[in-house]
Amino acid sequence: MKYAFPPLTPSAIAIRGTEQLFPVHRIYCVGRNYAAHAREMGKDPDREPPFFFCKPADAVVANHATIPYPPRTSNLHHEVELVVAIGQGGRNILPADALDHVFGYAVGNDLTRRDLQNDLKNKGHPWETGKGFDHSAPVSAIQPARSKAFNHARIWLTVNGQLRQEANTAELIWSVPDILSELSALFELCPGDVIFTGTPAGVGAVKAGDRIEAGIDGLETLITTIADLAHGIHR
Repeated sequence: MKYAFPPLTPSAIAIRGTEQLFPVHRIYCVGRNYAAHAREMGKDPDREPPFFFCKPADAVVANHATIPYPPRTSNLHHEVELVVAIGQGGRNILPADALDHVFGYAVGNDLTRRDLQNDLKNKGHPWETGKGFDHSAPVSAIQPARSKAFNHARIWLTVNGQLRQEANTAELIWSVPDILSELSALFELCPGDVIFTGTPAGVGAVKAGDRIEAGIDGLETLITTIADLAHGIHR
């Protein structure tokens, strides 16, 4: 059997300290996983079961990239997040065993077309186009950290040097083991899966020309610049 045309090169994320790449299988995202962010979005932060949405694997953008301002929005938001990279797959993973499945961690920015997302929510429609667009998942190099967790680390984001988001990963409503356990009850997790674990309060709009820096203590700082729509992506 031959392909009708050559398949696209798989998406991948750099692995810190090596020349190897982490091949991306799927991108899962957890919604409203910090209480303060849930409140700023007008929702109840009580610990209800987590909910998930996805981004396409090729939405990944490498560190230090310049990406175009996306079309069909005038309200592009930043959302800094702890990213979990899966190295060992499985189903129905117990929380006590979950960290054995982690390859490492990174910093992500869940870029969001907030106006599209809100409009679709209000209509009761799926809001994938608000989340899963091209270049919507910048990710720093992955720090290998098998069987370890970033349980208590500062998480922050600045735009043009001004602090927008600041919290601690200890404030996650659902911890990394909880997330992996629940997600693996819905899907078979596979090596190469990437999980955005939720964003703290302080999300806000960015515009063309803005420089976004996002960080978590112990991980590589993620730097992304937003270009005009007319400009292509530069890595």
